[in-house]
Amino acid sequence: MTDMTLIPATATALPAPFHARHLIGGRTCDSADGAVTDRLSPAHGTLVSRAAKGGTAEVDAAVAAARAALAGWAATTGKARAAILLKVADLIEINATQMALLECLETGKPISQARGEVTGSADLWRYAAALARTHKGDSHNSLGADMLAVVLKEPRGVVSIITPWNFPIWILSQKLPFALAAGCTCVIKPSELTPSTTAMLGDLLMQAGLPEGVANIVLGEGQPVGARMVSHPDVDMVTFTGSSAVGRAIAAEAGKSLKKVALELGGKNPQVIFPDADLDSAADAVTFGMVFNAGECCNSGSRIIVHADIAEAFTARVVALSGQVAFGDPLHPDTQVGAIVTPEHAARIDGFVHAAKAAGARVTLGGGPLSIPGLGGQFYAPTVLTGVTADMAIAREEVFGPVLSVLTFRTLDEAIALANDAAYGLSAGVWSENVHTCLSFARRVQAGTIWTNTWMDGFPEVTFGGMKQSGLGREIGSYGLEEFLEVKSVAMRVGRTRAPWVKTV
Repeated sequence: MTDMTLIPATATALPAPFHARHLIGGRTCDSADGAVTDRLSPAHGTLVSRAAKGGTAEVDAAVAAARAALAGWAATTGKARAAILLKVADLIEINATQMALLECLETGKPISQARGEVTGSADLWRYAAALARTHKGDSHNSLGADMLAVVLKEPRGVVSIITPWNFPIWILSQKLPFALAAGCTCVIKPSELTPSTTAMLGDLLMQAGLPEGVANIVLGEGQPVGARMVSHPDVDMVTFTGSSAVGRAIAAEAGKSLKKVALELGGKNPQVIFPDADLDSAADAVTFGMVFNAGECCNSGSRIIVHADIAEAFTARVVALSGQVAFGDPLHPDTQVGAIVTPEHAARIDGFVHAAKAAGARVTLGGGPLSIPGLGGQFYAPTVLTGVTADMAIAREEVFGPVLSVLTFRTLDEAIALANDAAYGLSAGVWSENVHTCLSFARRVQAGTIWTNTWMDGFPEVTFGGMKQSGLGREIGSYGLEEFLEVKSVAMRVGRTRAPWVKTV
């Protein structure tokens, strides 16, 4: 095995556990029955946070508060909404150090990455603030001298927002500010594994002057909190980020009342590497895509499709680079990859790797847990599997860990067929110096985002979302705002020009 770059436990003193509470109707509170959930650091094993554990009573109260606040918030001007969103962005930046530390300790991700996620999320709030003032409908003045029609865009209503554990503040910021910019009111449930930054954001919303009940937070588990947020008759829309299995269940439940649903789900994202590519840049990006956030990322570059003539040499580059990636204590500023979120998830990753070996794949790098001096065993080595065929589970299913499958191709048509041979369609990448190759790939591959000669670059202005079982709808960008708006057409007759339909005698 390639020698790894390991960063042992630091002597950093850990903060006292954070107390996360619900936010309902503008007031923070614990659960009526006193139930709580404790979260231990996946890297250090110490208590990070103690969160109120809600139930249906808290959800019902939060939905009632959101419904009561809807008319007032929907009637506010875009200017007023934007002013509050901009204040929230400023407060996120002011509190970024504490928020990043909480994300680092709850998720296991490196502190440098957590800090970038928190500060980057402020930019999403600022972009949503711009949309609050600039979004508009349409007018039609070519319908004849006696007719005028306008298309209005109105807030959809009360929105349930359910977010995952891997990017808590970032994914919430892809949804909440856009819903608020549209004039919707919200009920939010973060993952029970990572409640703290969402609860902290609730305090910042109140400091920014958001009216009571416009945004409510209920902490707890998918059953019963998430389930009630989906089935509640006074909820008009559900937006969810998480697994495809849960997304399908949400869509089925929401379909009973025909709620609007927006789903950002899993991915099995391919990168296709042609021989004429800048192979050094491609190898670096592939390594990044494999291990970023310990592979716990829907956009993880979990499979590469490499031209057969360069496959062996290119894979060797990725293996060599992987040995230089710093794994270890998330609190160390030089750490690039931290801990796996739970022991159960680490076991799931390992199960995929063992199944791939049994199916005939070869472990070229890694293949098991990683021991970090002074820390627990909740780390997993970067793992590269070669000899992978398209029918193997490791090539088709989302592992959500630092595991890379290597497949090979000979022709562009074969590469595109392999890229599309998955149930998912979230993102894909192509590496070639030939613009025609890149454009052909981008037009034919079935994915919501295509990267050419790069990987995982994102901007608030550029919308994000998937095809096939990677989800429904779009987030961020102007399309992300549209998800929270209902379209209404108004046709107006000018003057008394309508000819009578009923013929009177």
